[in-house]
Amino acid sequence: MRLLSVVDQVFLLLESRKNPMHVGGLFLFELPPNEQGEDSDFVYQLVRQMQTSTVPPSFPFNQVLDHLVFWKKDEDFDVEHHFRHVALPKPARVRELLMYISKEHGRLLDRAMPLWECHVIEGITPESEGSPERFALYFKIHHSLVDGIAAMRLIQKSLSQSPTEPMTLPVWSLMTRHRNQVNALIPTGRSARRVIKEQLSTVKPVVTELLSNLKHNGDSDYVGTFDAPMSILNQRISSSRRIAAQSYDMTRFKDIARAYDVKMNDVILAVCSGALRRYLLARDALPSKPLIAFVPISLRKDNSVSGNQISFLLANLGTHLHDPSKRLQIISSSMNSGKRRFGRMTQAQVINYSAIAYAWEGLNVLTGLFPKKQAFNLIISNVPGSRKPLYWNGAPLKALYPASIILNGQAMNITFASYLDKIEFCITACSKLLPHVQDMLGLIEEELGVLEVISREKQLGWRE
Repeated sequence: MRLLSVVDQVFLLLESRKNPMHVGGLFLFELPPNEQGEDSDFVYQLVRQMQTSTVPPSFPFNQVLDHLVFWKKDEDFDVEHHFRHVALPKPARVRELLMYISKEHGRLLDRAMPLWECHVIEGITPESEGSPERFALYFKIHHSLVDGIAAMRLIQKSLSQSPTEPMTLPVWSLMTRHRNQVNALIPTGRSARRVIKEQLSTVKPVVTELLSNLKHNGDSDYVGTFDAPMSILNQRISSSRRIAAQSYDMTRFKDIARAYDVKMNDVILAVCSGALRRYLLARDALPSKPLIAFVPISLRKDNSVSGNQISFLLANLGTHLHDPSKRLQIISSSMNSGKRRFGRMTQAQVINYSAIAYAWEGLNVLTGLFPKKQAFNLIISNVPGSRKPLYWNGAPLKALYPASIILNGQAMNITFASYLDKIEFCITACSKLLPHVQDMLGLIEEELGVLEVISREKQLGWRE
């Protein structure tokens, strides 16, 4: 039995019918070369393998809530409750797949069971004529169990780096070769004395940083929790979801980052900023003040696969600026300012600092006391993926899209992941508040193209 952390409790407290608090991943595979043709039963065999397996789920898939205070091991695993096999009506394009995922992502998980579901979806048309047929895996798991980094590590451990390696275990049981590694990474309890001592040691440095914020309020690179403007992104949401996803070549972002001498993550934020500016301008809804993004950062110092070890930085997206270069510069400056602040603190200090600094926003989300005020306008999150190709019984993974959460007052979430040489964008939004959110994908492409042109001119010395 394991005590829920404060962060785990927050994700459970924030959940409601309109605010499901699970993260998800959509993994798109192609059939192996030797399994082509209408007579292939490859997906059926995968499904049977999972349905008939007698191997129990491993940590954290075997954890169930006990009075909303503890995690305990589930002794009554029911595969039928957690597993779905779906065949989309042919011809099913990625658009139809995303519509299915959008509906499923808006459904709550049952708290009486371990908080996850696995969907295998077949019937997806080939990417192009002559290409292999595709199928998908959609996995959702509650944010109180794992953060995005841990969820991605779980999937990577469940797949193989070899196209010839047979896999006999369900994805929720992990692979036999990882059993000892995973068991070694299950968190163990700490004594109350150690926890109290650690928390007391954070008081002075946290107070110092909070007081320092008052001194720097007004600096061009400082972003405070009262700086976000009201926008159409910040309304009470419905339970309706729209998932939009697209892949982009990573080298395009790297080339821009190199030209401007900034981080690739800054470039991705700038591309999102430009796309949001275009999306809101088209709806005559762009605030005069810059939008503020809540950017999660990982605090993990190990290879653990459970729990939440994250904090957040506030990034000035510069959406009030017409010049893409200036937007990129202000984004980079605000991110660097936050990183320097967190760099002066330990993990425990960062968590406690964040808990105090963002406390009023958490209360606001829970109570709705200040519907016209929020600490940020949307979440933009980076989930590192695999640099090596992954396979499922020989089926190559072609793309992965991380679907995330939205909240009352936060109607859009942009999460992106790296896989091989791609950046995989996934936008989660309330479809009733933000119509045609799939337009954001085309706007991201347009903004990326603009920055590419400017960066090439910059390298040639045409621009300062």
